[in-house]
Formats: sequence, C-alpha cells, structure tokens
Amino acid sequence: MKRDEERLSSSIRSRRRKSIVKELTRISNQWLLLTVVFGGFLIFGFSENIKGPAIPRMQADFHLNETQLGLLLAFNSLGYLIACSFTGALTNRIGIKWTGIVAFGSMVVSGLLMYLSSSYAYLSASYFLMYIGNGMLEIGLAIMAARIFTKNTGAMMNLSHFFYGLSSAIAPIVASSMMGWSLFGGELGWRGMYLIMLSLSLLPIIPSLKARFPGDGETSAERMTLKSFSRDPAAWLIVAVLSFGVVSELAVGGWLVNYLEKAYGWSTDAASGMLSVFFVFFMAARLLLGPLTDKIGYTLSVMLLSAFSGICSFAAIAVGEQGAILFAIAGIGIAPIYPTVMAILAKRYSRGTDTAITFTVTLMGVASVIGNLLIGVTIDEVQKLFGSDKGAEESLRIGLQAGYGFIALLALLCSASCLILFCYLRKRNELV
Repeated sequence: MKRDEERLSSSIRSRRRKSIVKELTRISNQWLLLTVVFGGFLIFGFSENIKGPAIPRMQADFHLNETQLGLLLAFNSLGYLIACSFTGALTNRIGIKWTGIVAFGSMVVSGLLMYLSSSYAYLSASYFLMYIGNGMLEIGLAIMAARIFTKNTGAMMNLSHFFYGLSSAIAPIVASSMMGWSLFGGELGWRGMYLIMLSLSLLPIIPSLKARFPGDGETSAERMTLKSFSRDPAAWLIVAVLSFGVVSELAVGGWLVNYLEKAYGWSTDAASGMLSVFFVFFMAARLLLGPLTDKIGYTLSVMLLSAFSGICSFAAIAVGEQGAILFAIAGIGIAPIYPTVMAILAKRYSRGTDTAITFTVTLMGVASVIGNLLIGVTIDEVQKLFGSDKGAEESLRIGLQAGYGFIALLALLCSASCLILFCYLRKRNELV
C-alpha cells in the first residue's frame, strides 16, 4: 500500500514537472515569436521609410525627373506585388519560419547591391529585390500575427504594427544623419546608409531559427479556398479599403520630404524631421488606439480614422507652409488602418486567414503600383499645365500640391469604401 502511494506521488510529481517544463517551453517560444514579429516590423519600418531623405539624393545622382521617380517607386512596388503573390504558396511549402528567414536574407543582399549600384537600371533592380523581401515579410508577419493573436486581435495587431511606426518615426532622421557621416575619408551617402540599415535584417533571423511557429507542418481540409473567398462581396470591399488606405500611408514616406523641400524650400533635415513627426503620431496612434478598435468595432474605426487623415492632409495643403504640422497629424488617422483591416480578416475569415491575407495584400500591391505611378504623373502633368503661365518654381509647387492632394483623396476614398462595407455587414448582422 505504501509503495503504491509512493508510486502515485512520484507519478504526480513527474506529471507536474513535465507540465511546468511544457509551460516554460511554451512561454519561451511565445517570447521568441513576439521577438520575430516585433523585430520584423521594426526592420520593415526602417526599410520602407529611410527612402524619404534618400530619394532626392538618388534623383540628383541619376538625374531623374518626377515621372522616372514615380516609375522607380512603382516598379519597386511591382516586386512587392510579385512577392505577395507567391509567399502564401511558399509558406505552405517550406513553412512560415523559413519564409521569414528568406525574406530577411534577401533584404540584406539588396542592401549590398544598392551600395554597388552605378546606374538607374542597377538601382531599380536593387530596389526591386528589396521589395521582394518586403512583400514576403509583410505576408509572413501578417500570417504569424493572425495565428498568434487570437484574443484582443485589434489591440495586438495594432501593437505589433506599433513597432513599424516606432522604426518609421526615427528612420528619416537616422537616414538623413547617416548619409552625412564621414567614413574612410569620404561621405557615407545614401548607398552606405542603405547597406548598414538593411544589414540589420540579419538580427531577427536568430530567434527565427530557434522558434517553433504555429501552423507549420499542419494541414486542414476545413480551410477556406481562394475561390470561395473571392466570391464574397465583403472581400472585395475590404480590398478597396486596404488599398486606398495603405497607398495613402506609404505615399507619405515617399513624397512628404520631397514636397516640403521643393514646395516650401525646406532643408533635408527639416523636411525629414517633419516626416519623423508624422511617424511619431503614427506610432502613438497604433499604440493607443488599438484597444479602441476592439471596443467600437473594426469597420467603424477604419471609416472614421481614414476620413480624419484625408481631411487633415487637404487642410495642410490649403493652409500652406504654416499648416505643415497637419501633414504629421494626419498620421493619427492613417496608422490604424492596416492592422485593423488585418484584424477584420482574422476575425471574419478565421478558417482561411492565410488565403484572405494573401489575396487582399496582393491586390493591395497592384493598387500600390498604380498609385505611386499616378502620383508622379500627376505632379509632372499639372506642372506642365501651369508651366507657361506661372513659371517653373510656381508650377512645380502647384504640381506637388496636386500630387499630395491625390494622396489625401485616397484616404477619403478609403473611408467611403469602408462606409459601404459597414452598411453591407450591418445589414447582415456580421459587423466586426
């Protein structure tokens, strides 16, 4: 009897030890996953937003006009689009873990190629590779976050994207400063800056190698197919909401510094500082407004916030240089759109989040290609229209205003699309 009690007691202790070890392993893995997701968004923010101060330097080095600049950004977005189209299939084949590692590695290689670039074509190819990595990373991080954050999805999605805002807030200032560094008897310039910043992509690879990613190695017959997803009218409305919102968001990083320098004669440091202020508001909004989206609903949140962003941007253009701070304040409204739409996808399509994210973000990439090109063309065409009457400097300013007005219009179109989505879902009692 006594031996039976001892064996039972030993068995209970053994199960407790195993349970404790299992829980510690789970917690350790969770922290590794959070490190990869949060670190990935930090890297993503840097790679996306160091281009603001660098673009005028690239433009000067390669003697590019505004249409060529818009074409460069559009071509790069094409790389992003291509990556989005195959990342879902790649994830199913090699797992989300190795997909992320490949994405980080390609960004490091692109930084090296950018450092060596000697022509517009070489630069475009290097940027194209970087955006391949960015596209893979965006899909991968979105899938990871959707699998991990099953509770308080809106708040956690916004928190993870807060780290994108954090790096984006400091990226323009850091990039502007780094380009002026003296190294080995010469200036670091935009080439050296890109090499150093993109080399940081090596860091998230370390926890990626150690972590166990949810969903890798698993299959499910219950997952929603691409065909069934594409038949849902709400899916296409979500595509429109995300496309208008994200193109407006990304365009700020590419065009605000250029606008402030050429329209108002600001220095690169001052213009980069305003872009950083934009991302400070952007970052704070993702940190603080995430819980609000869970409370009032994801669809209503996006509708209100995108309208606020568009109104602020139009007001900034109308007021002129004295209202430049409104460009930065617009970041409050535009920031929560992407993560909140990801929360909508995770909640509405819980059985096929991977498919929903891949489809939606891929079509968003198409919109990004078109949007960047249209902004550059708008600036050039409006400038030509007023060139003979207003003079070169004044016509350029009007062209830039038209281009930035197009960015503001996209935010309002995002809000209008979300209003239609809100009415559609409410009619069916499916609001999220």
